[in-house]
Amino acid sequence: MRADVLTTADIAAGPLPAIEPVPGLVWAFRIHSDGNAESINIEQPLDLRGDGLLWLHFNLADQRADKWLASADLDIPAMGRALLLSRDNFQQIHAADDCIYGVFSDLVRAIDTVTEETGYLHFAMTERLLVSGRHHALCAVDATRRVLESGQRIASAADLLETIVEHVAETMERVAENVATKLDTIEEKVLSDDDSDLRRDLGRLRRTCVRLHRQLSGLLLIFRRLDLQTANAVKPGLRLRAGKLAQRLDSLDHVVVEMRERSRLLQEELHLKIEEQTNKSIHLLSVLTALLLPPTLVTGIFGMNTKGLPLTESEGGFLTAAVLIIASSALAYFIMKRFGIVR
Repeated sequence: MRADVLTTADIAAGPLPAIEPVPGLVWAFRIHSDGNAESINIEQPLDLRGDGLLWLHFNLADQRADKWLASADLDIPAMGRALLLSRDNFQQIHAADDCIYGVFSDLVRAIDTVTEETGYLHFAMTERLLVSGRHHALCAVDATRRVLESGQRIASAADLLETIVEHVAETMERVAENVATKLDTIEEKVLSDDDSDLRRDLGRLRRTCVRLHRQLSGLLLIFRRLDLQTANAVKPGLRLRAGKLAQRLDSLDHVVVEMRERSRLLQEELHLKIEEQTNKSIHLLSVLTALLLPPTLVTGIFGMNTKGLPLTESEGGFLTAAVLIIASSALAYFIMKRFGIVR
């Protein structure tokens, strides 16, 4: 038997020998029966014994973590372990054999801010253990870690997973609020005819809304399914308030869809304004062309190097030609005015 794997028989047998630190472990918490969370030093050998709930969060980009999770005896079914170690980006939740496991999306976290890039959290949960992992730093699990460190009490494994999902929704809400603020600013500019570089900004905001809607609709679907499947099929500690989570995700998704439609309407209005300005420019160019065409014809005639050209011997030939040029432009203007081309 491996030295870093704990089984029920080992717990009954008493103290275990020292074990090595778990590779790829980002953080670990032990949540006691009273709901208090205790942070575990991941640099020290991990003791899997103890009361309450254990949360292990891994960096799945570390191949050593994959190997440890693949061989560790964590009372997780084979399908749950396979999904935990996979690179599957399809949002899903399954319940089987006293275990809930799945994948759901979150926003990738940069050093000090939230990005618009989508990441995925893989997890497997029993009543006494939550194992989660990601390939990129995510916002929701980091926010959950901070609230545990601040002293928030957690009642069960389901409560811990719900807290993570709540923070997924909160992160998306902050992004949605930022998008709404930017849409307000762009709308003011569109209404005030200040439409410089707005098409690129609107396209970026609309793309953000599409991404958020895609993530939220996927989360909403899997929690609705879970609400129907696991009403009485799992133990009390694993019963998620899937209906409540689905309601929150649904209301947020409605807001995102409205912003997506709003950005689309603003894009259409901006395109109409740009087309109107283009039409005005083309109209002005056409008028100028029509005004300059007759004088061009006159100058072209007098510029021909042929015999018999009129006014070549006249002392007032240049003045006469100038009068013809002005008169031709005036005649063209009068005709366009008559037909309503020039207002």
